[in-house]
Amino acid sequence: MNLIHGYDPETLREIVDERECTMRLAELENQRSLPVLLERVWLLKVLGRLDEALETAEETVRQARMAGTRKSLLRARVLHATVLQNRGAHAAAALELSHCASEAEGQGWAAIAAFAYRHQGRNAYEAGDFERARESFKQSLFLRREAGADDAELEIALRAIETAERRGSTAPGVLV
Repeated sequence: MNLIHGYDPETLREIVDERECTMRLAELENQRSLPVLLERVWLLKVLGRLDEALETAEETVRQARMAGTRKSLLRARVLHATVLQNRGAHAAAALELSHCASEAEGQGWAAIAAFAYRHQGRNAYEAGDFERARESFKQSLFLRREAGADDAELEIALRAIETAERRGSTAPGVLV
């Protein structure tokens, strides 16, 4: 089930149906597996329930450290960083995302590295660093291609690059 109905062209955040997300969250209520915890973090985040999302993200990272794989731990850490981003802790999110992207690239896990770079770009974008956002989105696009992403995913990455370029060229203090 895909709960993402697109991306806001200005904020680059997911567009979701809150009712669908709330229903899905209720379905997952008592399940404790790592994939379910990851989904729960994302659902809480997109619903704006950031305190619960942060608590669940921290629990998810702990569980991934104890019983998951390195890949699942990286996914949990990226998701944790996105919650930090949504809470406005852009510096902490940037640091975590940078570590995750580097580790994933070092292991040759292009899809996970692309995931980390996409969120690094969104974090930089929200923090107003449009040049860094553009570079992160470009790296995500490159890695998504390498990982064999479909055209729809590549199109999303291209739109993010264009949006960061447009915002960067119109930002105060930018010489044209």
